[in-house]
Amino acid sequence: MNEQEVNFLYLSEADLIEAGVQDMAGCIDTMEELFSLMSKGDYMMGGPNGNEHGIKMRFPEHSEIKGMPLDKPDYRFVAMPAYVGGPYKMCGIKCYGSNQENRKKELPRSILMITLMDYVSGVPLAYMSANEISAIRTGAVPGLGARYLSVKEPKTAAIIGPGVMGRTAIDAFLTEKPSITKVKVKGRSQSGIDGFIDYCRERFPKVTDFEVCATDEEACRDADIVYFGTTNAPVFEDNPRVEESWLKPGALVMSTSALLVDDGFMSDKTRCKLISDNYKMYEGWGVGQELPTQKTVSSLIGMKFYDLVASGQIAREDITDIGDIINGYAPGRDSEDQIIIYAVGGMPTEDVAWGSKLYHTALEKNIGTPLMLWDKPAIA
Repeated sequence: MNEQEVNFLYLSEADLIEAGVQDMAGCIDTMEELFSLMSKGDYMMGGPNGNEHGIKMRFPEHSEIKGMPLDKPDYRFVAMPAYVGGPYKMCGIKCYGSNQENRKKELPRSILMITLMDYVSGVPLAYMSANEISAIRTGAVPGLGARYLSVKEPKTAAIIGPGVMGRTAIDAFLTEKPSITKVKVKGRSQSGIDGFIDYCRERFPKVTDFEVCATDEEACRDADIVYFGTTNAPVFEDNPRVEESWLKPGALVMSTSALLVDDGFMSDKTRCKLISDNYKMYEGWGVGQELPTQKTVSSLIGMKFYDLVASGQIAREDITDIGDIINGYAPGRDSEDQIIIYAVGGMPTEDVAWGSKLYHTALEKNIGTPLMLWDKPAIA
């Protein structure tokens, strides 16, 4: 091969499954390594502060231009760049389009791809399907939370929103905490609930105690781990909520989506502890926005953290990033009775780290299809 020749590896979803994309334990370990690097500052994402989740393109609600697509729920196109250092030394961009109407065509709501690139030259190294990568890492980050933040031997986990995020989350919890013997579930449809329970029984046959709950309160009560994985409601006030009185001592509450929580509860350090995946990301979203930002930017619980800091109800130091706990820079759980709220927003660094691991596995096992970009660039 001459020095100007550029080849890259194409990895289909089937290729990635063969390479081990569904290895939840391995992905949790990868997320641990990643958040350790992020705590040390050995990463970059987009935007002026290097912590942007990504760049979203939304269509207008109204347009006089013939044929212009119009805005609707979960209809967007997103590019998410990131660099991960340490042993990875990898740049990448996850791109996806999302449309709820895809369900009518028996397609996923979001269809994702990742490009991995040499961090010096920008040469493409791999182009890969990313739906499985994104789903598994979305569950692995809450699983990492269970590793560091839950009580020592949790017995009951509650899932509110038994969709793809709920499935990968329970996969991570049961992988990380085999002491869990009971799973509570609250969903919108019986078919979704039944599918979730079947998924759990197939993957974790030792878990036989399932409780279907009618309300968020019922799901939260007596649970050691409570996970919210629903999509944002069209009306802010219709999003899921949790109240202090519903939670048992020592409960770990996690949300990768919308969640409403009382300000007084969250701002009182004697009543709960706040943990973030990356507070700087929420801070970047919030700057320049009218408070409360949750109604203008997102209903993610991480934005609630920002609101509390920006409004002076808590100090920035009252929020601990998970990476600082991993590195020993800050304590995690202070007692078995402490209630913890863990905000998870999702970041392209996670996709690049897990995608990079799978890329190198694919190279070692000769998985995937090599493709040529050029033998010699026409424009140099």
